[in-house]
Amino acid sequence: MKHLLSAADLSVDEAILLLDTAAQMAATQSREIKKLPTLRGRTVVNLFFEDSTRTRISFETAAKRLSADVINFSAKGSSVSKGESLKDTALTLHAMGADAVVVRHWASGAPHQLAHSGWLGSVGNPVAVLNAGDGTHQHPTQSLLDAFTIRRHLVPDEGVGRDLKGLKVAIVGDVLHSRVARSNVNLLRTLGAEVTLVSPPTLLPVGVESWPCATSYSLDDTLRDWQPDAVMMLRVQRERMSGGAGGFFPSPLEYTRRYGLDQRRLAMLPEHAIVMHPGPMNRGLEISAQAADSPRSVIVEQVANGVAVRMAALYLLLAGGSSAEGTSI
Repeated sequence: MKHLLSAADLSVDEAILLLDTAAQMAATQSREIKKLPTLRGRTVVNLFFEDSTRTRISFETAAKRLSADVINFSAKGSSVSKGESLKDTALTLHAMGADAVVVRHWASGAPHQLAHSGWLGSVGNPVAVLNAGDGTHQHPTQSLLDAFTIRRHLVPDEGVGRDLKGLKVAIVGDVLHSRVARSNVNLLRTLGAEVTLVSPPTLLPVGVESWPCATSYSLDDTLRDWQPDAVMMLRVQRERMSGGAGGFFPSPLEYTRRYGLDQRRLAMLPEHAIVMHPGPMNRGLEISAQAADSPRSVIVEQVANGVAVRMAALYLLLAGGSSAEGTSI
């Protein structure tokens, strides 16, 4: 592995390698001493141009658990606020000796630009780039931790060495603005799961019919007739909606009535089904408190699994994996 930029670039073998490595990393985190010496002497930079809590802390924790040196960079309070370009920021990080850069950016494609522009590293000394979310495009480590969580709960023997064939996943909510939805559709289909997107027509992107999944406008029909094994609720991203949410659905109450996961809809799921959410949640909008805190919910576990998955990604990028040299995944 050279970079981790998009879930769409992962092959079945690469995805399973990442998930199996994450399982090994997760096993080490139950020990009294959780730290591993694997990346001692390496420097990982967290380059965040957007606000983040879970992803930034998760990547920082993952790097530190592998004994890497970590530098946290936030656009707020940096030279970016003075007009510094992405290129100059990248050149500065390279001059400081970064071995890997974890980047979150408001612009779709920014991590790809960093990885392939030549601003970071050289042919003989490459700098690994990990996409921590770019605009409404991709969030590969989120889809990996979601797949990891699904596999542990719904595949025998916690799914080690296995794909997700035969499983059904419903992704519900604001698909239009969601990089999580795009990444999950790519990765879950690669791993063999069936995916249905459930959303109001106004919150589905143009061209969604070309995606490798089904679509539905009715959450009740999907839960009752399709009986998904996992339901992934998406946050309504009002900050990305020009003019506010009013241009996409009549009111928050109407959205909750049609697309919110509550106690009644929870009862429609199969007994083994799990409830997921990438966070942060809008309790009372896309998911009720009863659903979020129910025994079916694995939302807190997703956060813990995120550390193991990101440890696996950093390990395979910086300590070597089985992919061909120079491959970007």
